[in-house]
Amino acid sequence: MAGHFGRQVRRDRLAHGWSIAELARRAEIDAAHLSRVENGRRPPTARIAAALDDVFTERRGWYLTWLEETRTAPEIPVTFRSWSDYEDRTAALRVWTPGIIDGLVQAQDYAAALIATSPVVSDDAAAARLKARMERQRRVLGREKPPSVTLLVDESALYRQVGTAEVMAAQLCRLLEVAAMPSVVMQVMPEVAHASVASGFLIADDAVWCETVITGGTYTDPETVTTTALRFDSLRAECYRASESLALIERLESQWTTGVRRPTRPVTGASA
Repeated sequence: MAGHFGRQVRRDRLAHGWSIAELARRAEIDAAHLSRVENGRRPPTARIAAALDDVFTERRGWYLTWLEETRTAPEIPVTFRSWSDYEDRTAALRVWTPGIIDGLVQAQDYAAALIATSPVVSDDAAAARLKARMERQRRVLGREKPPSVTLLVDESALYRQVGTAEVMAAQLCRLLEVAAMPSVVMQVMPEVAHASVASGFLIADDAVWCETVITGGTYTDPETVTTTALRFDSLRAECYRASESLALIERLESQWTTGVRRPTRPVTGASA
């Protein structure tokens, strides 16, 4: 599916005698990302399709029309659907990522350190990923009417060092900044058994993004969305209260700043 869309982009581009860079300039799309779309390695978004329609006016809206029509077909694979199209228009967003701070609220240095752990990412690719991640934050949290966000933070992510201690302290400060936003409710999930440890997921009004170590995909089947929402609610029920969550983050931010590390054995409420 993505290959068909990309081949049409290439045909239209070459018919005009343009390079990828020239088309990217005219469409106001990142050239590296446009290249991946053209090569079928990234699914197109509605924004990209609309931009291509504005450039290739002779196509009379083919790109956006084709994209919308194909996405309504049940046989379309989940990896072809673009999560950002759903995230950009949702009124509510529920976020859970085990083990690390979710990309939606990562500080830039934390994100860069995390991306750098991948053994197969070039410097250019890492820079592009970092730029895209920061842009996503501005697009979702910084838009005029941001969605109502319920963010569940895995407690283990607050202790797991990514980058330096200074990077971790800055990341926890970032969490506190995000938690202060009127549209955000943040809670910390303690290190206990629960049903959602296997993968991270985000829930928009009518779609679910689920990511594993193999791949990620956008699911739009109503039953899947409803079931995942119930799983999220079950997960949230095990979380600390919002005030307790913020107190924990503030305490750990101070620990990362001063260099005092977490004890080997967690201190329980009774022993404290």
